[in-house]
Amino acid sequence: MSKFTVLVNYLSKRAISVTAPLEGKRNFRKFVIANKRGSRLHKQRQATEDRELEIDKRGVRDVGYTLDGRFVTVPEMIPELIVPDLKDCDLKPYVSYKAADVIQSEFTPQQLFDAVYSKKIATDFKIGKLDADEMPLEPSDEEKLQPDEAVARAKRTGSDIF
Repeated sequence: MSKFTVLVNYLSKRAISVTAPLEGKRNFRKFVIANKRGSRLHKQRQATEDRELEIDKRGVRDVGYTLDGRFVTVPEMIPELIVPDLKDCDLKPYVSYKAADVIQSEFTPQQLFDAVYSKKIATDFKIGKLDADEMPLEPSDEEKLQPDEAVARAKRTGSDIF
């Protein structure tokens, strides 16, 4: 019977300690604290002076890559904000939630033709500025475009194709 009680006393138990180890002293070196203050240039200057300081890059993408220990900047990776000039704009900088929904049908090729070319073709026909093949004698810049040039312009940055 005494052997049985000895075995029961040596069973391991899990316990949670609510007291602070080392009488309240903490080792803060194991906690990563992001350096949130200061500009990026200030942090880079500090990093060159103090080699132990690492620059925290959370939420910031690099604008280049490192090659043989040297940083190469790629201009295409630098973010560019394109902001229109709104000096003479009468619109307010927000849209109210009370604004009515605008329902607009799809813009068809026929509507595009009517908006861009139809007026010039009609005036050329009335004035008689068409040759024997019914081509304009004085074509505009849009009428001079070849199909492959028109596609290239449409796919260019800033076009409304997307």
